[in-house]
Amino acid sequence: MSDTVYAQDLMKEAFPKDRHGSVYAAQYAAFNYMRRSLNKNMTLRRARSIWEGRAKRIDAEEAEALRRAKIEEAQREYQNLRDRLSALDAELATLRTEIAGATR
Repeated sequence: MSDTVYAQDLMKEAFPKDRHGSVYAAQYAAFNYMRRSLNKNMTLRRARSIWEGRAKRIDAEEAEALRRAKIEEAQREYQNLRDRLSALDAELATLRTEIAGATR
C-alpha cells in the first residue's frame, strides 16, 4: 500500500463523512485538525488531495497527525457506544419494571 493510499484511508476513517454530514464538511474538519497539528502551512486543497488520493507525497508529520486523529475518532466512537449502551440499559430496566408492575 502506498503512502498516499494509506493517508487517504486514515483521513476517511478519522473524519467519517457520516459523522460530519458531507464530504466537504469531513474534508474541512480534516483540514482544521491538520492545520492545528502541523508545523507547516496546511491548505484545504492539500487536505482534499489527500482525501481523494491525488497527493504526490505524504510527509511523516502529516501521516502522524492523521494517526492521532484516527485514535481520537476511535476514542470518540467508543465513548458514544458506551453512552448508547448505558441509555439502552436504563431503558431496559424501565421496561422491565413496567412489565413486572403490569403483571402483578
